Amino acid sequence: IERRDGIVHATVKGEQKYDVWIESVGSRLRASCTCPHFIDHFQICKHIWAVVLLAEKRGIPLIGPGPAPANVRLEPVDFDDPQVEDEEDDLEDEFDELDELDDQMLPWAPPAPPSSKGRTPPAPKTPLWQQQLARIAAVPHATHVSAARPATREGQLLYVLDIEASLAAGALVVELMTRDRKANGEWGAPRAARALAADVRSMPPGPDRTIFERLLGARPHYDSSVGYEYGELSRFRLQGVLAQEVLPLLCADERCWARTRAEGSTAPASAALSSPTRRGGWMPPRVKPDPPAYHPLQLDDGPAWRLLLTIVRDERDKVYRIDGELARDGERMDLSEPLLGLHDGVLITRSHVARFDHHGAFGWFAALRQGGTMTVPFEARPSLVDALLAQPPEFAAVPDDLRFTVEDGHPTPSLQLTPLRYRPDRLIGTLTFDYGNMRVAATTPSLLLRTADASRIVRRDAAAERAHAARLFEVGFKREWAGELGEPVPQVSAQSLPRIARTLLSEGWAVEAKGVRYRQASSVAVSVRSGIDWFDLEGHAEYDGQRVALPALLAAARRGDGFVALGDGSMGLLPEDWLRKNATLASLGTADGDRLRFKPSQTALLDALLAAQPEATFDEAFARARRELVAFDGVAPVDPPASFAGALRGYQREGLGWLLFLRRFGFGGCLADDMGLGKTVMVLALLATLRAERGEGPSAPTLVVAPRSLVFNWRQEAARFAPQLRVLEYTGNARGALRDRIAGHDLILTTYGTLRRDAAHLSSMRFEYVVLDEAQAIKNAASASAKAARLLTASYRLALSGTPIENHLGELWSLFEFLNPGLLGSASVFEKAGSRRLDEESVSLLARGLRPFILRRTKEQVAPELPAKTEQTVYCELERPQRALYDELRDHYRRTLLARVSRQGFGRAKLQVLEALLRLRQAACHPGLIDPARAGDASAKLDVLIPHIQQAIEEQHKALVFSQFTSLLAILRARLDRNGVTYEYLDGQTRDRESRVARFQTDPDCRLFLVSLKAGGVGLNLTAAEYVFLLDPWWNPAVEAQAIDRAHRIGQDRHVFAYRLIARDTVEERVLELQQNKRALADAILSADESLLRTLQREDLELLLS
Repeated sequence: IERRDGIVHATVKGEQKYDVWIESVGSRLRASCTCPHFIDHFQICKHIWAVVLLAEKRGIPLIGPGPAPANVRLEPVDFDDPQVEDEEDDLEDEFDELDELDDQMLPWAPPAPPSSKGRTPPAPKTPLWQQQLARIAAVPHATHVSAARPATREGQLLYVLDIEASLAAGALVVELMTRDRKANGEWGAPRAARALAADVRSMPPGPDRTIFERLLGARPHYDSSVGYEYGELSRFRLQGVLAQEVLPLLCADERCWARTRAEGSTAPASAALSSPTRRGGWMPPRVKPDPPAYHPLQLDDGPAWRLLLTIVRDERDKVYRIDGELARDGERMDLSEPLLGLHDGVLITRSHVARFDHHGAFGWFAALRQGGTMTVPFEARPSLVDALLAQPPEFAAVPDDLRFTVEDGHPTPSLQLTPLRYRPDRLIGTLTFDYGNMRVAATTPSLLLRTADASRIVRRDAAAERAHAARLFEVGFKREWAGELGEPVPQVSAQSLPRIARTLLSEGWAVEAKGVRYRQASSVAVSVRSGIDWFDLEGHAEYDGQRVALPALLAAARRGDGFVALGDGSMGLLPEDWLRKNATLASLGTADGDRLRFKPSQTALLDALLAAQPEATFDEAFARARRELVAFDGVAPVDPPASFAGALRGYQREGLGWLLFLRRFGFGGCLADDMGLGKTVMVLALLATLRAERGEGPSAPTLVVAPRSLVFNWRQEAARFAPQLRVLEYTGNARGALRDRIAGHDLILTTYGTLRRDAAHLSSMRFEYVVLDEAQAIKNAASASAKAARLLTASYRLALSGTPIENHLGELWSLFEFLNPGLLGSASVFEKAGSRRLDEESVSLLARGLRPFILRRTKEQVAPELPAKTEQTVYCELERPQRALYDELRDHYRRTLLARVSRQGFGRAKLQVLEALLRLRQAACHPGLIDPARAGDASAKLDVLIPHIQQAIEEQHKALVFSQFTSLLAILRARLDRNGVTYEYLDGQTRDRESRVARFQTDPDCRLFLVSLKAGGVGLNLTAAEYVFLLDPWWNPAVEAQAIDRAHRIGQDRHVFAYRLIARDTVEERVLELQQNKRALADAILSADESLLRTLQREDLELLLS
């Protein structure tokens, strides 16, 4: 960094070395930098600020001598802009007496920079023809410029086309000027004028107002930090369509002029390209040029001028000679004649404004105007061809060796992804296209490509390339600012790489990331080989000759990698379609080297997997095991023995046959029939069959574990249907005395609570069967009940549950780990597999693999004689006091809970979430559940329920009322007591359940039964009821269905009506929406439906609090 001649110059090392200049002008510091950010955005960059700070630190003055200004403004400036010189001269002219020339200063040509010792010698000079060809594809279209603000005076308004500024800007620069009438009647010299944007609205209708309204849409041609502050209009930059629209208006009344350097001026003559920049040099001394010349312009409404190129072979000098001219309808014009030719299609002569159609070859026009006739050596023919292809011109004459047959190309898109240096989580996308063995960047402007020897020319397919470029943004790319590049570029998250690569590879793209090529699997092959007591599943994915074993694919999928490393250094995308369909089953095996090992009990799972792989191979041993499984389809109904005191329905006889099938193969199974179809009876028929087969011989007892409320039901049903069975109820505080008697009985009844407490003792005994009734009680594999159940020793295991899956697939693993240990692999593997949203085919495969072990029939399928069931949702409108309480709670939790979830995450705030949802559900039911002092308040639900109950009782019907809130049932009981209504009641504290159920079933005066949902929602036979009222919805719809089926079950001979009471515009309505996911989960596995549970997330919470 150094200060010289009033200018501070520094070299700043960033990604590259950049030059910075800072000049003091009055109370302003004007700065410039060669970095891309400054050039593209014309804004103060970090390199300029670094120089300012370093200058201050080293004591290098930025402000010139004299009193320091109170405020200093740092402004961007282009020192190569002619208008910068105007402004500098204006300041110097305050000390001169040349005011009449202040606004007319024009650019000067910079002399060579001062020499200094030790300067690096200049590089060898590039040949002129090479410089000219290089410029053709790099003609400037626009640069940042600034301008002084001239004073406004009255007079005739002129629109002056500043030729020199237009040359520098690559766009048409229009300046407002005015001139005064002299005393002799002649017009004076034009002077710079200015106006305010606000003045345009007050201008009278006419040509000037029309022009100004167009100019307001143009880009101001001055320093934005000054012009925008004062809102002044003085100079404008016209480009594209706007220039084509405004120019005819400017020429309409002979007030459009062109301004050029004066004839004979010592300043450089006009050129199509701006003068070379002086960055890296020093500001030279100023020289006053001659006043400019003005040329009135008219509109040339004739045809557009065209550029014609002539190329001649000079055999003597071994060069191509290239020249050009402008032509139209037989007219010709030398390229040096126009004052200005712009890329936008504008041609300015000394008298006219004309249209210019260069057909995309403007680079040739600019190069030939600047350098005249061009000569290119024969040996440089490929470079000449490149230039001709970059901007193909129209030819007046061309030699045969430069005539080409152009063929249409078909691009293959190729995407290169590189991480940002300071944001490695973001990837920059660079798009290229392959035309055979030719690769071209998407940003290359040339529409024609050539081979290395220029023997073959291919026309790019612009439409296809645009479609491919648009496809990038369709798959997730966004054009965002990249600070290290100084420009916006297509970017995407690095996490999206597998998805994007898979999508584009499937569409025929080539994809590279960080220099590594990505490949797509062409096929997946599997085979099965048998061992002594196992089956080995072998398989691999094929990647263009590279193979990856199945265990490695599954391991990568579990890690969420999305791809695997291949032997040649490339990356292989996981075969997502195959994994989505098969990974769940394949993962249930145990990895053993390059294979997966399965147990014989998993034969059905392997069979399901291979059924979806028609190309799979297997040996004879496994083929024999598959044939034995086919026997499952032929399970025949079995009649119970004569000792069984009852008749089985047809589907129950089939169920007995299925239970005996499981016994023959040594499998455990889940009887998952609908509630009320007699699962207990089918198990009793099985036990009666086994007792009849063995006679009075010794046998290990069968242990039945059931909820406490169902133990008496088992005892009653056993006494009714299998009286020959010796039954022992192993419950209660006195059960210790019963332990020695267990071996002498056929059927032992106990509860899940007793199982947990006596796990050590019960696990030491051996049972013929262990039967878990309402087996969803062990859905949580980590619970004490599930662990105790898995410790039990039995020859056979059964589970009874109408809802074996209530929430997620992890519950299925817990159930089958009890029934058939190891069948579904390890808990962690199955949990990860089940956590994904499986597609229809994956669900179908899993259901097929579990088909032998689950028997599921619905009432509609097997008991058409069962009377109809009608379910209806009744909406209750909260009255004002209850609504105010609910809204106050909802707003409180919405304000505090969502903020906590945002800070801590959903997992850490789960207790607070559950509390909030509980309170909102209670408030929707009754204010007394929130504040016991308000137990006497009105409740929308009770106001709807009481009339329904009274009507049912008056019509001699019986009804069940379920609620999960015993406190709500207590409030209801108080109202019923006041009204003298007879009812029964059951909750978790009720001990004499049998007598209460019997009274409701048989007593004609007891027509109402209030039941706690969790205590009485399962197992009870309450077929005397015709009406069921659910006071509050539960998260799990299966629990509600069980409650309804207390009345709608075998033995019911009347139509059952079920009513759900829902408080409108409360969390209860949202619960109904979330229920749909859980209701579909059981069907997904048991009936091969496609939907799966969506676990509660923040989005669900926002829905619940809405």
